[in-house]
Amino acid sequence: MPSRPNILIFMTDQEQADVVHPDHPCLTPHAQRLAQDGIRFTRAYCPTAHCCPSRATFMTGLYPSRHGIFNNVRTRTAIHTGLNPGVITFSEQLRDAGYRLTLCGKWHVTAEEEPADRGWEEREVTAAGNTFHSRTIDQWRQGTREPDTSASGIRPRGHLHRPGWGDYLVYETVPDGGPKGYEELHDYRVIQAACQALQDFAAQDEPWCLFVGPIGPHDPYVVPEKFVRMYDPAQIDLPASYRDTLEDKPRIYQRHRRQLWDQLSEEEVRESIAHYWAYCTLEDALLGEVLDALDATGQADNTLVIFLSDHGDYVGAHGLYLKGVPAFREAYHVPCIMRWPQGIRHPGRVVDEFITLADFAPTFLELAGVQPAQPMTGRSLLPFLHGETPVDWPDAVFSQFNGVELYYTQRAVTTREYKYVYNGFDFDELYDLRQDPLELVNRADDPAYREIKHDLVRRMWRFAAQEEDIIFNPYGTVALAPWGPADALATPG
Repeated sequence: MPSRPNILIFMTDQEQADVVHPDHPCLTPHAQRLAQDGIRFTRAYCPTAHCCPSRATFMTGLYPSRHGIFNNVRTRTAIHTGLNPGVITFSEQLRDAGYRLTLCGKWHVTAEEEPADRGWEEREVTAAGNTFHSRTIDQWRQGTREPDTSASGIRPRGHLHRPGWGDYLVYETVPDGGPKGYEELHDYRVIQAACQALQDFAAQDEPWCLFVGPIGPHDPYVVPEKFVRMYDPAQIDLPASYRDTLEDKPRIYQRHRRQLWDQLSEEEVRESIAHYWAYCTLEDALLGEVLDALDATGQADNTLVIFLSDHGDYVGAHGLYLKGVPAFREAYHVPCIMRWPQGIRHPGRVVDEFITLADFAPTFLELAGVQPAQPMTGRSLLPFLHGETPVDWPDAVFSQFNGVELYYTQRAVTTREYKYVYNGFDFDELYDLRQDPLELVNRADDPAYREIKHDLVRRMWRFAAQEEDIIFNPYGTVALAPWGPADALATPG
């Protein structure tokens, strides 16, 4: 097995795992090529359906309760704006081990530090510096930046009426920006910077790590016409869970749908899906440019390439969009494909074990021959590259969600058979994934599932204790889990 490979990370923003499945109608030929030559991980999950906590987990190998990032760090509602004191990122350790690191594109890990503070050379960086992802009160007084068409009674196609907030744009077609269709997009500048970095790396002897972070397919789904034309909305089926009434789900889920997304006609839903798929195809084309640039420099054989996303998007599943408090699979299940010609045994494989974004930092450190500077939530994925599955590999994944720009306490436990969601703001959810993979029927109050629910709650508490979570307060109005931590943690006798 070769030592100290180069590492190339291509992380999209808000991409569903489903779109890169080989049987999915979304066109992703470069992701498929990568999978044929490498490994496809079919059960990869993020810890929180939100950019900053997920990216911080990727960079640190820790869950949010330990790295300290719970929501968007660049708004006034940030719970924390920086990583917890003493938290180390994998990039710092790789730098100290002799790696050259370059970050192109989206950072969005902490508002208190720049990528350079954590060992990265910066090129075309976004979500850094003085970026602010909200509005000041003075800006509201001056008027919204988006058009507000609610008073006219005429809702433009692909828009949502939001009186006093401004219209919310869901999707839109824009003119092509050159022969490729995307030359005028910021993501193309990110890819150009990444390709130049690959050329620079080829002139050196030390190993390198390149992070490429485009902003697509994040909402709004604004896509050049060339890619939109690849899909016919009339031929697109509505998501299988679209008819979910959400009547047995938390009321906030219902409010999201009724107040916002039900404004879209079924025809518009199909158009929105077409635009989202088109956006994913555009990002796949950018991935192809990076892979071609890597090949052209002659460094591909000993480079571990990783394609993944920070979290997903509902894109009409359960009648919802974007991400946030709904805990359904589409927002948490992310694509993950790896390729390393000199290091992956038996390429073309599929790995069906649960993995999370916390597993990448320990993987990179093991590949570099470096001991982690801190105990990590995640574990190295290197055995899977060797064609091995550890006998003690986790059989469940967990989420830690404290809200986006509104605060909620929510934790989820997912196994192959069941999914339990503890909602501190509403009633809980329990899904029998064997019979109900679409998560349509909430079994949380079904007596037949009481023991299953009890077991999953115990798992939740054990993971919470392991990760020093913040959900242990026993006060009467907040201790709402159906069984408390003592039920899982107290010493018998």
